[in-house]
Amino acid sequence: MASVGCFLVSGAVRCVTRRRFGVRAQSLEGGGSTVLSSESVNGSSSVVMGTPKNHNGGSLVKEEAKGWLLGVEGEKKKKKREAEEGLAALWDDGYGRSSVEDYFAAAKEICRSDGGPPRWFCPVECGPPLKDSPTLLFLPGMDGTGFGLTLHHQALGKVFEVRCLHIPVHDRTPFEGLVKLIGEAVKHEHALSPNKPIYLVGDSFGGCLAFAVAAHNPTVDLVLILCNPATSFGQSQLQPLFPILEALPDELHVAVPFVLSFIMGDSVKMASVNIGNRLPPVQKLEQLAYNLTALLPCLPELANIIPRDTLLWKLKLLKSAAAYANSRLHAVKAEVLVLASGKDNLLPSVNEAQRLAGLLSNCKVRVFKDSGHTLLLEDGLGLLTIIKGTCMYRPSPRHDLVRDFIPPSMTEFRYAMDQVVGSFRSITGSVFFSTLEDGKIVKGLSGVPEEGPVIYVGYHMLLGFELISLIDEFLSEKGIALRGIAHPELFMPKVESFSSEFSMFDWVKIFGGVPVSASNLFKLFSTKSHVLLYPGGAREALHYKGEEYKLIWPDHPEFVRMAARFGATIVPFGAVGEDDIVEMVLDYNDLMKIPIVNDRIRDMNRDQVKFRDDRSGEVASQNLSLPVLVPKIPGRFYFLFGKPIRTKGMENMLKDRESANQMYLQIKSEVENNLNYLIKKREEDPYRNIIDRKMYQIFYPPETDPTPSFEP
Repeated sequence: MASVGCFLVSGAVRCVTRRRFGVRAQSLEGGGSTVLSSESVNGSSSVVMGTPKNHNGGSLVKEEAKGWLLGVEGEKKKKKREAEEGLAALWDDGYGRSSVEDYFAAAKEICRSDGGPPRWFCPVECGPPLKDSPTLLFLPGMDGTGFGLTLHHQALGKVFEVRCLHIPVHDRTPFEGLVKLIGEAVKHEHALSPNKPIYLVGDSFGGCLAFAVAAHNPTVDLVLILCNPATSFGQSQLQPLFPILEALPDELHVAVPFVLSFIMGDSVKMASVNIGNRLPPVQKLEQLAYNLTALLPCLPELANIIPRDTLLWKLKLLKSAAAYANSRLHAVKAEVLVLASGKDNLLPSVNEAQRLAGLLSNCKVRVFKDSGHTLLLEDGLGLLTIIKGTCMYRPSPRHDLVRDFIPPSMTEFRYAMDQVVGSFRSITGSVFFSTLEDGKIVKGLSGVPEEGPVIYVGYHMLLGFELISLIDEFLSEKGIALRGIAHPELFMPKVESFSSEFSMFDWVKIFGGVPVSASNLFKLFSTKSHVLLYPGGAREALHYKGEEYKLIWPDHPEFVRMAARFGATIVPFGAVGEDDIVEMVLDYNDLMKIPIVNDRIRDMNRDQVKFRDDRSGEVASQNLSLPVLVPKIPGRFYFLFGKPIRTKGMENMLKDRESANQMYLQIKSEVENNLNYLIKKREEDPYRNIIDRKMYQIFYPPETDPTPSFEP
């Protein structure tokens, strides 16, 4: 199936036919964009613009054509609805649908008839974004094609107005000319939407362009996402090879693409992009072998993307670009995120990321230790996932964790459950029960309200073990993204110093965690969210020996009157099973008796954020330290959600503190009753022990027949 690419060139639209990929022209003068696509009719391609026509000029009235039109219209309506209403949890981000082969196919077509100056284009795969989405300008690396975000188009296109810069193969615009071109686009976008940030995503050489543009536009709200920026080109491990490339005869240049392919990226990770993580190992290997075989014929295309004279020009351009950008880093005021590959054989990217973090006032770093130079074309996390996890997405001048939240996609959900938490779900074998309106306890979450606002108030297990199971079950069964109220320390800049790799702290933000505060709770209720609250907080999650299943809550209600103000439904719940997983050897009190260790604990807590005063009682004492634990033969986790408490019509609690306090004590009592019920009933579960569960699963796969538990 062919598609038609359209580019804005000196005010006119020029079309280039190519396979599989489509782009739309974007008028920088504020005009409308033209979208062209094509569909195969009777074995040949026909361009479709407006109403489809057949080759004789008549309407396509065949049933298959009608079906095609209905499909297109349905997809358009779906995208329009998403743009207006926002994305639902487990939305389709399209990651894995495109592969590196698609990148080469698009690059081949665009280089086939490729003249003229640099220009912007909008990939059709991006589609219409959400309302009031910010603009994202992609600045390419050495290839210059502008298709470096091929794997990420669909996801980014949901929340950004995506524009990609294409630099033709034979273009010789100097670095300053490219900076001017991008700067003009930035100023134009800023004039159209002065209250929105503009994102510059720079890949390698594009990172130098982004720095230069940011230095020239310090008053514009820019966010820089830089992937292995080439500001370290002067320290490249391959510097001694560059003179050899200049002296290399034309006949031997055909070998250069194969050399570059091994230097620039990890071919195995490139070939793994569209392989599902849940496939059996044998099928994964078969698919990988097939993808690698299919990828090999694409490598010679590098010779067309970067021919000999272009390669030599780009190397000189890189040298001047790195010098230009480095000399102006002091003028960069933008928010910066640097993505660095641990196996970058072209540039010392990890060291460069650390250098940039030390020079720039507002810079975050994420290291991907197993990735090569072409990070954006390799298997792993989607670029939007990284942006979300580092709290870099914002459609307005100030970042708001509540209003700027993008629900987790299906890809993010599966990646987190399979790759991040791994076998934890299987080990804990969590079982959920809920209470219907008539008080009957049933298995599953059918008693949980569908419509928000809802606040789930419960017991915080040791280290928050229960969170993984909660998030998994609510997304899987109900399609609900829980918005967890978390400790502010998880969102403080010093968390960045713990690890520069993409960590569990980042996943907390992807799945909706927000710092505890009255304003955030107000915003969550106003957006009819499903809120997860632990009144006991860190003190309960880091409890001491002998405090298992003891509620350590504040002495006064903190959320009841807020819930009543919005008519939110309160669902008390209990969770047990921590004592079946680990045994505590040393708690906070034990650790504070050990020299040196106690000093480190004091240092860690010295600058801790205090969000509760002494009136909160025991829970106000929240000195953080991880206990020493010993694993046990795993038992099972059990959850019970109590009967929903409706606060609609209880506005009297806004002024009556005594009524609010009575409601608070009722909720606390319900949680304690739920805990006691689960502790007692789990003794009746024949599959509480992991060995018994695994034996059952040998004969009855959990996908088709979940392991049973006790009868409620």
